[in-house]
Amino acid sequence: MSRKNKTVKKRKWLKITGIILILLVIGVGAYVYNVWHSLTTAVDTMHQPIERETTKRTDNLSLEKKEPFSILMLGVDERDGDSGRSDTMIVLTVNPAQKSVKMLSIPRDTRTEIVGRGTTDKINHAYAFGGVAMSMDTVENFLDIPIDYYMQINMEGFKDIVNAVGGITVNNDLDFTYEGVHFPKGKVTLDGEDALKFSRMRYDDPRGDFGRQLRQRLIIQAVIKEGASVSSLTNYNKIFDALSKNIKTNITFDEMVDIQANYKSAANNIEQMTINGTGQTIDKVWYLIVDDTEKQKIQNELKAHLESK
Repeated sequence: MSRKNKTVKKRKWLKITGIILILLVIGVGAYVYNVWHSLTTAVDTMHQPIERETTKRTDNLSLEKKEPFSILMLGVDERDGDSGRSDTMIVLTVNPAQKSVKMLSIPRDTRTEIVGRGTTDKINHAYAFGGVAMSMDTVENFLDIPIDYYMQINMEGFKDIVNAVGGITVNNDLDFTYEGVHFPKGKVTLDGEDALKFSRMRYDDPRGDFGRQLRQRLIIQAVIKEGASVSSLTNYNKIFDALSKNIKTNITFDEMVDIQANYKSAANNIEQMTINGTGQTIDKVWYLIVDDTEKQKIQNELKAHLESK
């Protein structure tokens, strides 16, 4: 073969390769744009600002400066006939310098002051009385730390989120059957419906609400893990749709971008915390009483993690 023919073939293959690369770039660009557009649309739908009269955050929080922040997660059960109380209350504090997240579950029956109502009641009643704002104020007062953000999750619709990421796998530490479904000990793969049942059972758990809180944390962590996997990228429309329908938050899109850029290393180290208390019946109502020593210990740990006074 002549050198001229070889050169022509080489140029032809370079041209073909170049066209393929251009098409790939265009295709990837269109894919990235579609993902970005779907994400921003979902976040806009989820975004619900909240107005609060007071807060323990005295200075404006700067995510760009990587300052520690907190989020109150409210799992609200919206089944027919439900009173609208927040069955799940989890506080996350995030510290990028320490590369850690602390995850505290607050038992729903914890007796405390309901800020803005002037009464002492179960902490989850704050949502029924005054929605997200009263829940944030009450938790902030109980823990004596600033609560910067909230994330309200519709637990009934949470099954759609689990299904959107393709199901989850959790390590179950208690053999039990609930609403006709058997959950053996060990690794269990759950679809949305079973994940919801797995998270709701508490009366047959010797740990009561503490056991249910543990299972709820397992599900949340598993959803985050599956949602962040590469395989989930092909299913982004379904995931974003499920999120937009079942989650409300005051975190803006720009703040989410800052959190992803500046705080992602903290997500690799999640420490779970629990509140200890004793059961007590007052006026025929059962409460969890958290004594001052336990409360102070929890407050000090969270304050240190938030680097607040």
